[in-house]
Formats: sequence, C-alpha cells, structure tokens
Amino acid sequence: MHGENIGIAASRTEERALAVTGKQDYAQSYFDNNESVLNAGVLLAIPALISQGLSKAFSTYSPLPSGFYGLQHILLLLCFMALCRIKSPEELKKYPPGELGKLLGLDRIPEVGYFRKKVKQIIDQAKTDDLHKELFLEWTSVMPELFFYIDGHIRVYHGNKATLPKRFVSREKLCLNGTTEFWINDQQGMPLMVITGELNEKLKVAIIQAIQAIKKQLPLPHKNGDPAFTLIFDREAYEPLWFKRLFEEHNVAVITYRKNVKDVWDEDVFQSADINILNNNVQVQLCEMATLLSGAWFREIRKRSGNGHQTSILVTHPHLSSTIIAEKMFSRWTQENFFKYMNENFQFDKMIEYGFEDVPQQTKIPNPQYNKLTNKIKKCREKRSRLQARVFNKLEESKNLNIEQALEKVAQKSELIEQINDYKLEIDQLIVQRKKVPSRIKVADMPKEIRYNKLKQESKKLKNAILMIAYRAETALYNTLNEFYPCNKKDGRMILKEIFLSDADLIPDYANNKLKVRLHSMSTPRFNTVVQKLCELMNDTQSIYPGTNLVLEYESVANILR
Repeated sequence: MHGENIGIAASRTEERALAVTGKQDYAQSYFDNNESVLNAGVLLAIPALISQGLSKAFSTYSPLPSGFYGLQHILLLLCFMALCRIKSPEELKKYPPGELGKLLGLDRIPEVGYFRKKVKQIIDQAKTDDLHKELFLEWTSVMPELFFYIDGHIRVYHGNKATLPKRFVSREKLCLNGTTEFWINDQQGMPLMVITGELNEKLKVAIIQAIQAIKKQLPLPHKNGDPAFTLIFDREAYEPLWFKRLFEEHNVAVITYRKNVKDVWDEDVFQSADINILNNNVQVQLCEMATLLSGAWFREIRKRSGNGHQTSILVTHPHLSSTIIAEKMFSRWTQENFFKYMNENFQFDKMIEYGFEDVPQQTKIPNPQYNKLTNKIKKCREKRSRLQARVFNKLEESKNLNIEQALEKVAQKSELIEQINDYKLEIDQLIVQRKKVPSRIKVADMPKEIRYNKLKQESKKLKNAILMIAYRAETALYNTLNEFYPCNKKDGRMILKEIFLSDADLIPDYANNKLKVRLHSMSTPRFNTVVQKLCELMNDTQSIYPGTNLVLEYESVANILR
C-alpha cells in the first residue's frame, strides 16, 4: 500500500493497513523532529486545556471503534480547531493535512468526511450530558461563591429542513427561526452550563431547569437563612411574587433589575460607595430601601447616575450588602461580552452535524394562528391610534381658523373618521375570529407541513463543551499574562491568538520522555518577552502530552538568539 493511494502526507502505511483490517485500536502519537510546523504554537495551550477539563472529555467517552484515529486525536483536533479559529470541518481543507497531523503526533489529520464520521461516533455514545455534568462539577468546585448569571442566546437557523419557531433576535433586529440556548456563567463571564430550549421556552422556564440541574449536581451548603445560591438575570423573567416563591420553595436568591419604576428617590438619600466592576474600581451613588410589590416586601437598591437617572435593582438575598449587590448586578455585562467574543472568534452557532429530530408531540405551545391574529389586531390598533392623533391635531388647528378654512378641516376630519371606523370594524372582526382559536395547542395538533421539530442537539452539546473548554483555556492563559504584562487588557488576547497561529519546531527526546516545543519569533520584541515568560510558567506545570508519556517543554527561538 503506497502513501499516495491513501491520501496526501499519509506515511504511516503499515498502521493504516492494520486500521483498515481492524487489527489495531488506534495509532499511537509519535513525534519526529520537525521544523516550522504550521500552527504548532497552539501546543502551548495544552496545559490550560488539561486544567480546564479536557481530561474529563477523555474519560467520559468510551474508546472509538478500531481505526487509525482514536478518541484523544479527535477531541484534541477539535480543541486545536477552536483555538486556531478553524470554525468548521470544511475549513480544514484550507490547511495542509500533514502539518496539522504533526500536532497530533500523526502523519496527517483525517479527511473531512472521515473526520465527521469519527465525530459522529463520539456523538452516538450520547454522553455529552454526562460530560457537561463533570465539567460543571469541576469548574464550580473552585468557585469562591455560588453566583450564577443566566441569559439566553438565540442560535439563528438559515436552513430549510427544520421547522423552528420564530424569535426576536436583538442583534439582527428581526424575528427569525432559531433555537434558544440559555447559558450560565460566573461573574468573570466564564461559561459553566448550557440549557437548550427545544421550542420557544422563556427565560423563566430555563431558570427552573437551571435550578433543578444545579441542585441535582452540586453539594450545596446548608446555612440558616442563607440561600443555596444566587441567580442574576435581566428583566425578561421579571415577576416579583415568583422571585419570592423561588426563595421559599427552592432556597434560591435573585438579583435583577426592577421594571416599571415610576417614583424618584430624593437625591439626598444616596451615599457614595466604591464598587469593583470588571476589575475596575468605580465610585457610585447608592441607596437601599424596602419596597412593597404585589403585596410582598423586597430589598431595592438604586444607583443614581450623574444625570439624575436612577437604576433600580430588586433583591431577595437577605444578607448581601448593597455594594456587593451592585457589583454583582453590573457585572452582568461580562456575559454579554462572552456572547460577543464567542460569536466573533468562535462562531459558536455553527453546526458540526446537520439534521433534525422530533420534539415531544404532546408539548403545548402558543398557537401560531392565534399569534398571527393577535399581531394583526395590534397593527390595526396602531394604525387607528395614528389616525385618531391626526384628528386631534386638526381639531386643535381649526380653533383659530375662519369659517371657510374650518369647513375644509371638517371635510378632512370626516375622511379620517371614516378610516378610523373601518379599522374599528376590522378589529372587531379579528377579535371574533381569535375567540374561535385556542391560544395554546399541542405540537401534534399543528398542520404537518408547519409542525415544529428541532435541530439535532447531541452534536451541538459536544461543540458547546469543546468551546467552553477552549474559551476557558484561552482565558486562563490571558489571566496568567496579567501577572507580568501591564498591557494585557489592551492586547492580551491578540497575543494569544498570534501564539496559537505561529509556527514552532517539535523536538522529541524519547530517551528522557520530553517533547520540546520551540516557538518562533512573534511580531514584536515585547510579544517575544511575553512568550518567554509564558513558556516558563507552562514548563512549571510539567504537563504531559495526552496519550503519551512525553512531558511538554516550551521555549522561544527569540530567547535563544539573544
């Protein structure tokens, strides 16, 4: 069997022959001396990937069926793709397969179709929920306090095979077909958990699911009067009495913005306070009072801005100080920043497996026909209101007019009043039609051609797990730069991306069980200084390349040439 017959750069022909006949489980990673390996700088992230849960992925899934590529090769390749901003398997066609194969200790990476087949073998094990649980437990075990931020992100669907409900996508300012994923992050914006909405679940539904999942997975502390944990979210799930029930029934506290604030507190009651938001010390004007809403008492904290605007925060946590509450609430933007960064750099809405599957047919949903009639009524009422405003304006204008001008205005008003009556008649007819239509129906009762289904979820859950590990690994390296690089906030992540995409020499030393990764020079001397310091810190971890006994050792060419 010749290499040219089995693919470009396929040099380990004997092992591939064994793989074809099923006589080997998978090829072992074996590194040769190689210079200027494309994107080999991404190997600097391996200690961070391991520390952020990659090992959990290796242990959660069972070995793949016999072949050349094993479980660790596929999962490592997925992580490397994320860090190198290779956003889909099809984009691998743009890269030399032999160069990327060297990062795995193989002759080449799998062809795209075969790579998808291996990923499907992982997905078919249906263990992504187990992986998410293991990762959540590991990540929350090091959290100093249990404050969770929850918000929805709409994954827009542009295909034509699945039939998905429409949602308003704020970033597009349009109603589009899609699936909502509810992400749970910590105060620094680090992802912890994802809950996928099957149809058109609201944030309140996702919060209940999140509470059940967290209480099931975490050994929660038991302190008299203290909540088990605290949820922070925006106004979408606003319902004061429901907040009370969450605390009484689930022992879960809530911090959120108050809606429909009418009153204004006297500016004299506000006091200066220093709070820390996103590692920045900020001086704000705060005040706390008790507030009666829907017959229940709540803590209300307000922040007064320089222009006099008052931002109201509603709280059910009994003990937190007002300054800490303000810090927690205004740190919610870390989650928005997370969504923005993931969309721009990782395109985490892209699928790695296409197709759809049925949703439970007995699930009750808002009736699309009822909603359509409601929207028509709303639009007619809006048009009628605009016409009524025009009539009022003409009445005001006719007060100071002579008889001829007034008669002309009356004629114009009569035309407007006729149109208003037409809209009133149309609204009445639509209301009668709507009364005959149920507001909610079962999925099974929908016409077959528009009956809802859902995108395949297992593959997206796997991708979410990989992206969470990759993002947390990158962020861990970014936070490490804070220790010695003063401009980290400005260009820290840019440096890391340059490192991941840079070339490096691979120098194995099997006699001493070491794999040296010699990174090439960066674009500026100060970046080289950062790389060298980062190499020293990563060397201290004594990390082992997955699937081998080789200890990773990093150095920078720029440091050697000094």
